Amino acid sequence: MNLELLESFGQNYPEEFDGTLDCISLAVTCAFNKRGTLLAVGCNDGRIVVWDFLTRGIAKIICAHVHPVCSLSWSRSGHKLLSASTDNNVCIWDVLTGECEQKYRFPLPVLKVQFHPRNDRLFLVCPMRHAAVLVDVDGEHKVVPLDDESDLNIVAALDRRGQYLYVGNSKGRMQVFQLPELTLQASFKVTQATTSATAIKSIEFARRGDVFLVNTADRVIRVYDTKRVLSCGKDGEPEPLQKLQDLVNKMMWKKCCFSGDGEYICGGSARQHALYIWEKSVGNLVKILHGTKGEMLLDVVWHPVRPIIASISSGVVSIWAQNQVENWSAFAPDFKELDENVEYEERESEFDLSDEDKSVEMGPEKQEEDLEVDVTTVERVAALCSSDEETEDVATLQFLPIAPEVEDPEDGALANSVPVGGSAGGQESEKARSKENDSPTPAKKRKYKTYDIKLEGAPKDEIHPLISNKTKDKPPVGGKKASGRPRNDERKRLGK
Repeated sequence: MNLELLESFGQNYPEEFDGTLDCISLAVTCAFNKRGTLLAVGCNDGRIVVWDFLTRGIAKIICAHVHPVCSLSWSRSGHKLLSASTDNNVCIWDVLTGECEQKYRFPLPVLKVQFHPRNDRLFLVCPMRHAAVLVDVDGEHKVVPLDDESDLNIVAALDRRGQYLYVGNSKGRMQVFQLPELTLQASFKVTQATTSATAIKSIEFARRGDVFLVNTADRVIRVYDTKRVLSCGKDGEPEPLQKLQDLVNKMMWKKCCFSGDGEYICGGSARQHALYIWEKSVGNLVKILHGTKGEMLLDVVWHPVRPIIASISSGVVSIWAQNQVENWSAFAPDFKELDENVEYEERESEFDLSDEDKSVEMGPEKQEEDLEVDVTTVERVAALCSSDEETEDVATLQFLPIAPEVEDPEDGALANSVPVGGSAGGQESEKARSKENDSPTPAKKRKYKTYDIKLEGAPKDEIHPLISNKTKDKPPVGGKKASGRPRNDERKRLGK
C-alpha cells in the first residue's frame, strides 16, 4: 500500500457510510492491529472474528469464550490478542494458530484489558469496582494504589509507549504512575466550571503526539498534554488544550478515540448511532456521521493509518470512509474522459519506430540517459513507524494466510482423490481424513496454563454491565437472534 498515493491533501476524516461487516453473530467490541490490516471483532457468543480489512473478508474465527467478549487488545507485534469476557476470564490468543496461550480467572467482572504497548509479557486489567491490576503473563500481578479507598469506580490506560499509567476515578481525580515501580509522578482533579468534580468515564491516548483525552460524566471531552500534566506534578492544575462538547443536544459520550495521526477526535453518542468529529488543534466540529435511527452505539475505533472509522451498533460493524473520486487527469494532463464511445482514427505512422511522414527534420534526437533505479533500499514510512523507531518492525504480523475454498475441483483432481473402490470408498477415506485432522485439536486446546488471580477485598456477586444492560434492553432492531452456541438447557429442549 502506497500511503503517498492515498494522501487526501488536507481532509483526513471520513465523510460517508462505506458498508458493513456482518460477523453472523452479534458484534460487541472491536480493535485494529498496529497497521490497520486486521480488525478483531468480539461477539456476544464468545467468538472473536478476525477480518482482513483490505479485502473485507473473514480471515479467522477463534472460538474464544462461552460468554460475550467485552474487551480486546492487540500486542505490538500483532501475533497475540488479549480478550476479556463477561464470565470474568481473560485470555491471550496466538492469532496465527487461534489457540489459547494463557488464561486468567478473576473473582469479579473485567471491564477493560490492554496490552503494554512495548512489552507483550505485561498487560493492564480494569476490574469492576476494584483498583486497576497490572498482570504478568506468568500470573504475577500488582494492584495499582487507590487515591480514595472508598471510590472503587476506576478507569485506567497506559500511555502510547507504556512509560506511565493514567488512572481516574468517579470523583474526577487523575493520577499518573511511572512504570514499573508504580511511583506517583503527577495528579490533578478534573473540575467543571462550578469547581465541582465530575466522574471520569474513560481515558484514551493518541497514537501520535503527546496528548490524551478524558471523557467525563459532565458531557465534555477534555484534551490534555502529557508533558504539561507531568510538569505540574502532584496536585497540579493543568489546563486542558481543548474542551469538546455537543452544545445543542448535550450528548453523553459512549466511546471516544483519536485519529491515526492524532489530529482529529471522534466521539460516539451514548443515545444514538451518531459520530461527532472535531479538529484537535482548533476544537471545531467538522463532521457528524449519522447511523440508522433507533440503534444504540457500542464501540468506536479509528483506523491507525487511514481516515476510516469502524463503529458497532445492533451487532453489526459499520465502516465510515471518504468518498474516493477517480481523477485520471491528475496523472495525465492530456487525458480526456468520454461520456460515450468515440471511433478513433489511427495515423499511418502512429506506431512505427521511425516516423516516415515527418516532413521537417528537427535535428538529432536526444537519447535518454540511463538512470539507476535503487530497488534495494527500503525507505522508512513515517505513518507505520513510531517517532523513536528508525525502521519498520519486520516481525509484525500484517496478514493471515487463508486456505482457498475450492467449490468445483477439476476432474483430474477428483480422479486422483477417488480410489478404485468407487465413491463410497472415497467418502470413507474423506471421513477418515477428517477424523485424522480433527483428532489433535482437543489435545492442543488443553496445553494452555490457567492462573487464578486473587484480589483481596474484591466484591462478590457483581454483574457485568454488558449482561445487566441486555436484560433491561429490548431485542435488537431487525429481530436478529444471537447465532452462537446454544446453552445447555436449549440443547436439552432441542433434544441434542
